[in-house]
Formats: sequence, structure tokens, C-alpha cells
Amino acid sequence: MPLITISGYRGCGVRKIARNVATGLNLETYDDQELLELAPKVGILSEDLKALRNPGFFSRLFRNNPQVYMDYMDAIIYEISRRGEGVIIGHGSQILLRDFGCALHVRINASEAVRLETIRKQRKLGVDAAKKLLQETDNKQRKFCRLAFDMDFDDPDLYDLILNSAKIGYETIAKLVMDTARAEEMNACSLTALEAMERLSMLRRIQGALLKNDLDDSMLTIDIVEGGNVEVRGLSNDSESTNQIIKTIENVQGVQKVHSELVISPPLY
Repeated sequence: MPLITISGYRGCGVRKIARNVATGLNLETYDDQELLELAPKVGILSEDLKALRNPGFFSRLFRNNPQVYMDYMDAIIYEISRRGEGVIIGHGSQILLRDFGCALHVRINASEAVRLETIRKQRKLGVDAAKKLLQETDNKQRKFCRLAFDMDFDDPDLYDLILNSAKIGYETIAKLVMDTARAEEMNACSLTALEAMERLSMLRRIQGALLKNDLDDSMLTIDIVEGGNVEVRGLSNDSESTNQIIKTIENVQGVQKVHSELVISPPLY
């Protein structure tokens, strides 16, 4: 069974459809809470989790420190892809996994009028308030994709299926997605693709750990080889920095051994 990403603007029924698909295919659903539960597996420490569990943490983190957000989210999404199956709701997953041939990317659309009515009923808002909320959330999603990925959320090339929930309906869309996910073509995912995502997952965990410890990785080349072995090459400021880099990488979950070819090159002032 493939990995499925489901994205769309607010009011299109994305979460309802995603959970219907996950239930029908007996897959795990990954939204905010489920993504948080994966945080320890990608090296996010317990003290960070206290902040992560605050409502809206992901949005605040992206506003305050986009790079840390991206390192966290990359690692978490790649960790899910390493498992090879599940339903991921939004969070830029369709972009992060756009080159992952084992994933099915679904976009849910609906007219503005239908979305507006959906939000009015859900939030018990007047027309003007609902329209304002719709515009704000749409703009946030577009801005997120531009800033985080330099890509257009509405680019049809990011999606394998684009479905209109206003015309087709949630249950029918869920069935179409499930039928597509069961297709022979979608289940021919190669072992090499999964191995590549596992290496990417570890690389993102390492990059996030270095960033968290204020270690600059811009002058480093990090390669993940077989068996959890890591090769790191490049420049460091001094022997202390070299030791910190190596120790930080060694402490990342899944890393078995670090081979260092770091060269000390003091910064020029």
C-alpha cells in the first residue's frame, strides 16, 4: 500500500476525506498530533516536546524560525515515508515527497462559495467573518509554500489526483483515492526508493541536531552510507568544533558510526 498525501485549502473536507481513506485502507493518519508523536524518533528532545504540544506550535515555529521548522518537518515526513505507507495531511508533504515515486499525492478542491458555507457552519460565523477567515488561511498556505519551498501550492504538477469535493462528495472521493492506491502501478514501489528515503530521514535528523546545537553545517558534506554509518567532510573552526560536530552526529538516533574527514580552518576576521 502506498504512502498518500492529501492537501487542499480550508473548507474542502481534506481531513474528513483523509481519515476516511486511512480507515478504508487500514492505514495510519498523520496530522498535527500524530506528527508530534513521531518527534522523538527524529531526535527532538523531551524539553522541545513540551513546546511542541502547545496548540498551533508548528505555525508559530515556522513564523519564528523557518529553518528549524523545515528541519523538524523534513525529518518527520521522511521518517513516515521510510515506513512506506500512511496518509499524511498537508504540512507540505506533497512537496517534500514530490520526487518519491512510492507516494500518491492528492489535492482536494472546492468552490469558494462551498468552502465559505462549510466554514460558516463549522465555526458559526457570519458571511463577512467567514470570508475573512478563508482569505487569511488561503494566504497563509500560499505564503508557506513560497517561503518554505519556493513553490506554488496550486501547481498541478505537484499532484497525481485533483478532485472537487463540492461536485463529487467526500465518500466518493475517498473511494476514488482508495481505488487508485490499490492499483498495481502504485504498489510497485522499489526497495531502492525506500532506502533512499531512509537515508534522507537520517540526514534531516542530523542537520536538525547540528542546527539545534548552533553548529554551522554550511561547510560540511554529510553522506549516509550502509548500516547507519555517516561520513562527514568539510571545514570546522577548531578542534573543539570538530569534536562537537562528531558528538552531535553520533547522538542522532540511528547513527552507528561517524567517519570524519573534517579539516580545521579558523574563520577569517
